Amino acid sequence: MISRYGWRSPLVAMALAGCGAEARAPAAEEAPPAPVGGDRGRIVFLGTSLTAGFGLDPAQAFPALIQRKLDAEGLRFEAVNAGVSGETSAGARRRIEWVLQQPATVLVVETGANDGLRGLEVDSLHSNLQAIVDQARRQSPKPAILLVGMRAPPNLGSDYSRRFQRVYRDLAEQNELPLVPFLLEGVAGRSALNQSDMIHPTAEGQARIAETVWEVLEPLLKSGPSARSPP
Repeated sequence: MISRYGWRSPLVAMALAGCGAEARAPAAEEAPPAPVGGDRGRIVFLGTSLTAGFGLDPAQAFPALIQRKLDAEGLRFEAVNAGVSGETSAGARRRIEWVLQQPATVLVVETGANDGLRGLEVDSLHSNLQAIVDQARRQSPKPAILLVGMRAPPNLGSDYSRRFQRVYRDLAEQNELPLVPFLLEGVAGRSALNQSDMIHPTAEGQARIAETVWEVLEPLLKSGPSARSPP
């Protein structure tokens, strides 16, 4: 999300808060391949300013916090922050091929927040996300894919918000992907966890996001041969 298209009212941000759906367990075929030899696998976080850590030191963004968790668990992966502030799902679609020029073991897809802020077509969001998944699955070896859900601001109407949120659930089901239902669960609308724009999380908010993502990412990493450290 970006400030120039962002929510200016805490009321709008508050509407994004609340309980999300239960996180889906990783599908068996989505277990990531094992790192080769002594190399670490790469977890690439494709995302917006929420991933980039807008307004914060990069070390405070949630991918960096995920790296700490990986190291603490002895999981041999490198967390790569590929977040770009202001990017829509169309932008993520355009750069996914470039992002994957270096093979990824896991691709975490966080995009769509700026689509919602701009009121872009929900069908376009769906097609862009599907194209990203398809491009990733054309890689060899294929990365495991974790889809991260977002919600649209309520000022665009309940029908738009409902269809927007549905995109992520539908794509996760259709492609058998693990899903984080809402990236900002427990963060959206909470002044203590957001910067003054009530859009971008503080360091404490990013820590909460890291916990939300880790809840789904950790079992995905441990569900396949990637969980075993090289000898």
